[in-house]
Amino acid sequence: MAGQDVTFTMVAARTGMGRSTLYRHPELRALIEEHRLRGREALTLTGLAVEIDQLRQGLEAVAARTRRHEELLRRLSRRTKRASA
Repeated sequence: MAGQDVTFTMVAARTGMGRSTLYRHPELRALIEEHRLRGREALTLTGLAVEIDQLRQGLEAVAARTRRHEELLRRLSRRTKRASA
C-alpha cells in the first residue's frame, strides 16, 4: 500500500470504519485531508490507519470517562433527592 494516494475509501477499508464516519468526524476528516494534501510526504496508509486507531482509542477513553461521570452524577442526584425528602 506504500506510495498509494490516501483516499477516504482506502482509509475506510484499512481501518474498518465507514467512509461516512470519516467524513462526519471533523478531526478524522482533517487528518485524512492533511495527508492527502501532503501527497508523497504523507504517512503511509498503514501509518494513517495507526494514527486513526490511536484517535479512536482516545475517543473511546473519553466516552468511557464521560459515562462514568454521568453515572456518578445520577447517583449523587438520587442521594440528594433522598436526603432532602
